[in-house]
Amino acid sequence: MSKSSSPSFNDRDLVIRSSTDLHMDLNVTSSSLHPDPQSQSRSSDLPAPLSTPSSLGTEETDVQPKYTPDWSNLKVIHRNTLPPRSHFHLYDTEDDALSGDVSRSRAALLSGTWGFELSPGPFKGSRDFYEPCFDHSEWKLIKVPGMWQLQGHGKGPQYTNVNYPFPVNPPHVPYDDNECGRYITRFVVPDALTDGDQWRLRFEGVDAAFAVWLNGKEVGYSQGSRNPSEFDISPLLTLNDENTLCVEVYQRCDGSYIEDQDQWWLSGIFRDVWLHSFTSVHFEDFHIQTLLDDNYKDATLSIDVKMNKTGESITSKLLDSENNVIMSSSHTVQEKSGKLEYKIENPEKWTAETPYLYTLVLSVGSIHVSQKVGFRRAELVDGIFCVNGSPIKIRGVNRHEHNAQSGRTIPYADLRRDLQTMKAFNINAIRTSHYINDTRLYDLADEMGFWVLDEADLECHGFENVSDDPASFTSDNPEWTEAYVDRAVQMVSRDKNHPCIILWSLGNEAFYGRNHQAMYDAIKRIDSTRLIHYEGDQQAQTADIYSRMYTSVDQMIEYAEEKDWTKPFVMCEFAHAMGNGPGAVREYVEAFYKYPRLMGGFVWEWANHGLLTETADGEKYFGYGGDFQPFEPHDGNFVMDGLCDSRHYPGPGLDEYGAVIEPVQVLGIEGTTITIVNRYDFLTLDHLQCHWELISDRQQIIGRRVLIPPGVKPHSKATLVLSDLPLTAATVPDTWLQLEFTATQNSKWVAPRRVVARGQLRLTPPRTLSQLKTLSSSLAAPGFPRIQRTASMLYGTISNGTTFGFDLGNGTLSSLTHATRPARNLISEPLALDFYRALTDNDRGGAFGPAWRDARLHQTRNHFSQIVTSTSSSSEYTITVTSRIAPPVLSWAVDTTTTYTLTPSHCSIRVRARPSGRRLPSTFARFGLTFGLRDVRIVEWFGRGPGPSYRDAKRAQLVNTWGWAADALFHEYEYPQESGNRTDVRWVELRSRWGGGGDDDGSPDPGRLLRARFGDHEGASFSVSPYSARDVDAAAHPHELHSKRREDHVVRLDWYHHGLGTGSCGPATLPEYQLRTDREFDVEVLLD
Repeated sequence: MSKSSSPSFNDRDLVIRSSTDLHMDLNVTSSSLHPDPQSQSRSSDLPAPLSTPSSLGTEETDVQPKYTPDWSNLKVIHRNTLPPRSHFHLYDTEDDALSGDVSRSRAALLSGTWGFELSPGPFKGSRDFYEPCFDHSEWKLIKVPGMWQLQGHGKGPQYTNVNYPFPVNPPHVPYDDNECGRYITRFVVPDALTDGDQWRLRFEGVDAAFAVWLNGKEVGYSQGSRNPSEFDISPLLTLNDENTLCVEVYQRCDGSYIEDQDQWWLSGIFRDVWLHSFTSVHFEDFHIQTLLDDNYKDATLSIDVKMNKTGESITSKLLDSENNVIMSSSHTVQEKSGKLEYKIENPEKWTAETPYLYTLVLSVGSIHVSQKVGFRRAELVDGIFCVNGSPIKIRGVNRHEHNAQSGRTIPYADLRRDLQTMKAFNINAIRTSHYINDTRLYDLADEMGFWVLDEADLECHGFENVSDDPASFTSDNPEWTEAYVDRAVQMVSRDKNHPCIILWSLGNEAFYGRNHQAMYDAIKRIDSTRLIHYEGDQQAQTADIYSRMYTSVDQMIEYAEEKDWTKPFVMCEFAHAMGNGPGAVREYVEAFYKYPRLMGGFVWEWANHGLLTETADGEKYFGYGGDFQPFEPHDGNFVMDGLCDSRHYPGPGLDEYGAVIEPVQVLGIEGTTITIVNRYDFLTLDHLQCHWELISDRQQIIGRRVLIPPGVKPHSKATLVLSDLPLTAATVPDTWLQLEFTATQNSKWVAPRRVVARGQLRLTPPRTLSQLKTLSSSLAAPGFPRIQRTASMLYGTISNGTTFGFDLGNGTLSSLTHATRPARNLISEPLALDFYRALTDNDRGGAFGPAWRDARLHQTRNHFSQIVTSTSSSSEYTITVTSRIAPPVLSWAVDTTTTYTLTPSHCSIRVRARPSGRRLPSTFARFGLTFGLRDVRIVEWFGRGPGPSYRDAKRAQLVNTWGWAADALFHEYEYPQESGNRTDVRWVELRSRWGGGGDDDGSPDPGRLLRARFGDHEGASFSVSPYSARDVDAAAHPHELHSKRREDHVVRLDWYHHGLGTGSCGPATLPEYQLRTDREFDVEVLLD
């Protein structure tokens, strides 16, 4: 990103007064440079600040820095921070506490516009910027929270998946290549907060480490980018005058070695900054546990409280969702910590499907806190993962914090929209990959209903490329134990009161060592009610569950079928959703429900991480690795691997995943009895109603409601019985029964009238090609086809006025005209048998794409060897072309015989082909015809739609008659690749305008340019694109492709295609979805 000039910092503009609302939905992180060789991580003794440079005599020696900086000192994790606590605000009244409105709390938000200076390293720039007399008037402005690389500062964003972007020398990071952001703001303590006894400065997130000064005095230091840091600033705060807050943020610190997550390296104060006012008597912390009895009926509400004083009376009040008081009691706690326990009879239970929340209000002295409470119990029952005694299946996603403009600073509206979208697509679980998220995510997950796997801010994947023993650097190194444990404790301390969290995670891709055991033990000391996950512990020596990522379905089933297992199995990452894909998700989900040991899984991942930028000409696009620092280490577009695009708009992959995990699945039909399965974990189907429809070629019959049996239990099958089906259900070819399940008006947990599931079942077979030929011929006018011949061309006109022209010099169908415009040849590129598609990310990243390129599949040509023309009858004329389709350089080929048969009603194309030769690729990308066609504006078809579909990714697309604008069929991925295929197609019409639907009587249809019919051939597909496969392959960004947009369209009519798979990171296309070449082909299509 280019560095743009910013307005200068004006001291008066940055005063935050009690009447000022400067909240911005952005956040950051930083680190400190103040040394003390004797300091410990919890030391309260602050070192003297580094002296400013002074003149030295010629005989004197000076060493800089005088001490190891905190940000390069493994012994210093925090300096002067308060112990971690749960996330809460204090309120002056119970009503304020019940509102949950933090603007009414005893806290002031300091986020807003701050002054900013960036230097290339901590030893450069204004090192004394915190001094009271320092002049900041020429400093730039920056948004807090925010990331400085995304506000025009520094070298720009850098993305690596595994590698460290700096020399590996733990715990040290470079002193001279470590950008340092210095922040300044001024604020006045609001009047409502001046009556406190203790004032705390809280940073919710700073990347990667930071030091703080208030009014010229050092406050402390902290690191751990995604973890909060809180300081007691009471001795330094001015209550009746302006305060000056200075923060120095370090791009890298020793903690960066264990923050090597697969995401952008970005820096700054990226989450909110708060000033909290605590009264003379207050809660230091509280821990809520809901302990259900073994019948999962009654509960003990257990509250561990920590106070700042002894002998205080605490009032506890529990309210239901209607604000009715369920329990109210007062107790005096003699010590600074104590346990309060209350018996609650048969409370409403919290689950991801029934997220019933109570509100607990705790009061002491003059202050109140509130916390949402959900009664639930997560555990293993006979080795099966259960909540409230019932097995659950995780239908989840991995979610990084990402915004295309602000990085890991997430506006609340965007956060809420993410979770609303997840709900709409039936997702029930979130893994906070790979760090604790903005606290508001957990509030929303409690409210909306999501299972959450909360993950510690820990990953050191980069050591994998440094040593054969990567765990020895940090994970199995006792010198790093405190750093590891700190991240576990920070996570659990902050998030422990959220019912949505059912699992803790020790981090990601950090190998396995003694420090993971230390993390596990530390977590269990705080919270024994939740299980602990860690995929790096492959044998589950420490973890409570087995976890894998990108294991194939077959391998996963092997784990599921093991005997005498005691721990369940989860796919913490699967179905890598990079680009066009993922394919074969359904196979995973079916196995999840078949095997009790399998908990389910989390798709990788929710959204692309593209960052909004623009070309030199001002065309906006979403950049990825290498777009901002092309000469630094990067991993290209591997950061674009989400179900949603970089704006978090759903993509085809999310459509497919959402359909596969619908809570009602239609399994089959026998006579008029339909079998369905309830895949809810807790709900019956009593909140749903079902309606049926009949779908056939250009017909849709709206049916009636079909009754769902009452009380269908979770994970169980049920039967529906149809009545009053019209006779057409058994007589019209290719008729489909469509079932739609919608929430009723009185639905409590699902939005009324929301469609929660759809399913289709075929009732009658389609017409065969022979039947289509017979029907068309019987309706066609006599006297056709009409044959004309020139020296180089042969033309055949059928009864609807369409004329097909064949080049006698090479045997290609190269001309298509209509009687209305006989001089307008609609074919811009002749029809050619083709085996290639532009590579998808999954093709490119797996075995198949490179094999196709090595075999030069993209360079094959049709080499004509013979053409024979003949009249087989008075109404048929045939052109038989013998060809050899082969690439340059290599010797493999496909020997083909193509027979064009002109009849009164159509032109039939039959292809018989035999692949052979050395280095023949084991698979083709596709087998079909490619050609260019002019004047296409509209495409109509009968088959799956309306969105794209492939043989292993088509569950979301339903069979019907569809129509779309031709230019809208190509799905524009943020990294250009193959897209826009529609499969299971019976016919497709390429049109210049809307219309169609007429009888096959041979009469002209002025809007139809060309129709292709496949009969009962299974798996036929088409695509229409304004780009050639070569141009798509050559483009690395959409704007590069836009310049190659054609005036015509590239049309593909395919009999077969190769599935998508997940080869970019995971299993390639499954064998049953591969297009193998060890076979012969004999296929046909009718054109008219």
